Amino acid sequence: MKRRPVGAFAVLFLFVIFFQMSQISIAADPAGDPPASSGEDPGSLYALSAVLMDGDSGRVLYEKEGEVPRPMASTTKVMTCILALENAAGDDYVQVSQNAAAQPEVKLGMRQGEQYYMEDLLYSLMLKSHNDTAVAIAEHIGGSTAGFASMMNEKARELGCEDTYFITPNGLDAQDEGGVHHTTASDLARIMKYAIANPVFLKITQTRTYTFSDIQNTRQFSVQNANALLDMTEGVLSGKTGYTADAGYCYVCACKRGDKTLIVALLGCGWPAHKSYKWSDTLKLLEYGDENFHYETFWREPPRQQTLVKNGVEESLFEEEIYLLGECVLSQEEKNRKVLLGEQEQITYKVTRESAISAPVEKGEKIGEITFFLDNEKLCTYPICAEKSVAELTYKWCVNAVFEEYFH
Repeated sequence: MKRRPVGAFAVLFLFVIFFQMSQISIAADPAGDPPASSGEDPGSLYALSAVLMDGDSGRVLYEKEGEVPRPMASTTKVMTCILALENAAGDDYVQVSQNAAAQPEVKLGMRQGEQYYMEDLLYSLMLKSHNDTAVAIAEHIGGSTAGFASMMNEKARELGCEDTYFITPNGLDAQDEGGVHHTTASDLARIMKYAIANPVFLKITQTRTYTFSDIQNTRQFSVQNANALLDMTEGVLSGKTGYTADAGYCYVCACKRGDKTLIVALLGCGWPAHKSYKWSDTLKLLEYGDENFHYETFWREPPRQQTLVKNGVEESLFEEEIYLLGECVLSQEEKNRKVLLGEQEQITYKVTRESAISAPVEKGEKIGEITFFLDNEKLCTYPICAEKSVAELTYKWCVNAVFEEYFH
């Protein structure tokens, strides 16, 4: 690039030329379009719907009819427990209504008028899946089961569950004017991902045996954890079983496999005489996730492309052409961010930026962006910013430049 001292006539002449330049806008795309997804599956499963999810990012690693709505039985209670933890204190007094006491098996056997601590009831809810406990909790928090169901549906929307509809707090088959009590395997996995971020939820669902009494201390109870996966494999963070005539056997769990957190959600995984199908499917999916996915950092420095700054000028010198290279200002933590990849999956990126922009430009102003893709799925986008400021070549600038050069 040539540089020469600013002269009054040169500045004024070029000032006119720059104002006559046409605008150009071309997007750079060095990486091309993201490739199509590929990869093997874990083989045949018993479940009608199944999802294996990355518990860190929420990305679905494998699905079998993962978006098909189905009844989910007592896996519903994961949402019931989370709402209780977020909307009530552990030492709340929960009064048992006639409606709660009348719920069908499986039940704790609470009696109308009794009182229990909320914390104790959460162990009854999650370890032994008691239906009467779920209703007592719902009525305490929501005023009624209908009021609590509204809270459940609102929370589901907040979590991004696109096809989930709660009617009951315990997961018993139900239907009303809004539809059938249901979720999808993808939504159920999404709910579990949210739940395991709560340390109290983890503590409850990892407990093997819990003993408590009603507040009056007139009756004693002991509940054992029905999540058999706790004894089948290492690294189990949480899990919830379920069964109804419409739903069949259902299950959702989260497990730690090395540095990976894997979530499995199963719906319609067999009916009576096939109670063990859910364990077989779960272990198969966990093994598949453990053996076929690995973490990899994906940050790549964007290519050093130049962006012309039209009608721009720098300091007291005029450049015939002023260019910006652009920069991404990211923390080292962000650059070290990792994503779980399958054996055949690849990270690609696409840079979009203008070939020319008009002055003035402020340092840090966005002049483009770099987007990272995992196959066809967008992972994230970072701005490419101007590394310096460039002033606009205006009449006022020309006057000031001439004054500075000839009178100072």
